[in-house]
Amino acid sequence: MGWGGTEEDAGVKAAIAQFESEQDRVKVTWLHTPENYLETLLVNIAAGTPPDTAFVGSGDYRTFIRDGLLLDITDKLKADPLLGAPNYFIEPQEEQRCTHQGRWYGIGSCWVAPHFYYNADIFEEEGIEPPSNDPEKAWTWQHFLEVATALTRDVNGRRPNEPGFDPNNVDRYGVDWPRWSIPIHSAIVCNNGYWIDPNTGLLALDQPAAVEAIQNLADLVLKYNVAPAGTALEALGMTNTQMLETGKLAMAVDGSWALAWMHKITPRLGTGVLPGMAAKTGTDMQAHLHSGFASTRHPEEAWEWLRYLSTPFYQTQFCRIGLWLPSQTGLMTEEGLRTWITEGVHPEGYVDIPTKYLPQYGRVLYMPPGWAEANQILTPAFDKIWVGDATAEQAMAEAVPKANQVLQEAAAA
Repeated sequence: MGWGGTEEDAGVKAAIAQFESEQDRVKVTWLHTPENYLETLLVNIAAGTPPDTAFVGSGDYRTFIRDGLLLDITDKLKADPLLGAPNYFIEPQEEQRCTHQGRWYGIGSCWVAPHFYYNADIFEEEGIEPPSNDPEKAWTWQHFLEVATALTRDVNGRRPNEPGFDPNNVDRYGVDWPRWSIPIHSAIVCNNGYWIDPNTGLLALDQPAAVEAIQNLADLVLKYNVAPAGTALEALGMTNTQMLETGKLAMAVDGSWALAWMHKITPRLGTGVLPGMAAKTGTDMQAHLHSGFASTRHPEEAWEWLRYLSTPFYQTQFCRIGLWLPSQTGLMTEEGLRTWITEGVHPEGYVDIPTKYLPQYGRVLYMPPGWAEANQILTPAFDKIWVGDATAEQAMAEAVPKANQVLQEAAAA
């Protein structure tokens, strides 16, 4: 069972066809559920009819482990000559996301990571050097602000740092940095902070590094006027892709998955790593996992299918179209890169994103048990920050202790 749009639906079907052509013992039925996936899965679990294997989201994985729902595949994986080989996956990140108390209950589908997308024609017209894909050449946060300011214009051609600038009538924004968990976490990593404290397993969003990063994001809108507020995007009725294409936006922060459609815009598209605050640069690393359910009547067959989903065939097809980044080290060698880096999809220099940026500067974020309930406390707190009703320090100081109490109770359940 899994979700996904047209591309993922086609990719799973292609994998099933290939898997079944290579052996005649195991057949796979694909339960494509693009809408209300988690709700449908939970209903099936409650009814005692979960699928044998499924996509499991990063926010649900550890809760499912706690509740004993997932199949322990540790021994199978470690004994496997391919998947169990040293450094078959990008490490230590793969083990960090997949294991609980040293046991494996799933395997990551791929990696995804936010980075910059930019309209290269705008940068050329303005005579500004664009961001690099090489993390060693990452911008500082101050330089990023200077560039975003220089690229922002109101309808009269004024920049935010010029007299008479009209923030209510902006013709082109310098950047759009979305304000939801994955892009927010990327900013926190850029400041050497943590969403989840690695020592306690509790939220660290009220700690100085995280607070500063969150406030920096809010200030892009509230203080510097270089990014659109959510209401501005709604008024425009445009996606960040459409804004890049029409010149209403110079840079967009989005997940690596967005390359699957971003590469189709008419202006030349470029990509780059995110700017550093206290750190050189950084980004969030995650993706859904493939897991078997402990209740399956076919554990051996479930393992065979999960294993196949972790072979190069399945991952490569999605990497080619710009939807995924690899989690397998073999796809990051010169030979491996040639199997999926695609002219016309991946911009020049993009190889630095999967080979340098991701493994060296990415940080894994998988939510602890109780996350859904804790997030109900955090969401309104974040909303206050984005509209300026509270500072990040004020909002997180109030919300995080309450959310952490929820997480502690969930862990003890």
